[in-house]
Amino acid sequence: MALLKIYKEADDFMVALTQAMKDMIGAQLNFLSTADEDGNPQVGPKGTMRVFDDTHLIYNEQTGKQAWHNLHVNGKAAVATVDHAALKGFRFEGHVEGFHDDDQIYQDSVKFAEERHLPAVIAAVVIAIDRVYLLDAGPHAGDLDEGVAKPTDHFTH
Repeated sequence: MALLKIYKEADDFMVALTQAMKDMIGAQLNFLSTADEDGNPQVGPKGTMRVFDDTHLIYNEQTGKQAWHNLHVNGKAAVATVDHAALKGFRFEGHVEGFHDDDQIYQDSVKFAEERHLPAVIAAVVIAIDRVYLLDAGPHAGDLDEGVAKPTDHFTH
């Protein structure tokens, strides 16, 4: 089981991605899950999902449709990534920390899209990771990664 680092900022704890998590996000197709104002779920692939830094994910919003709407109305997101061959995966739950459409983060996302011949970018969406759950096959499927639950693992950023 991958252990997570926890950073303390003010009174909030943030999850830090392990290298194994970063590698899986970079190698697999990731799925973004959101819910609308009535709690109706929506899930879809995000081919541009990637690691922004040790505590955040980022993706290029390209359609401005349901997930975009949902993130604006409640700001909550879950990202699932799975290595099917290894029967391992993670669900990253968090909240939108920023919609970027006119700054350096946006410009970097435009460059990311252009280099890969992807559709135009409406905005870059940054998601802060609050919790990580295991999506491994077997008895730990769906368990909260216990690395976040141990107070002794906390340290000041």
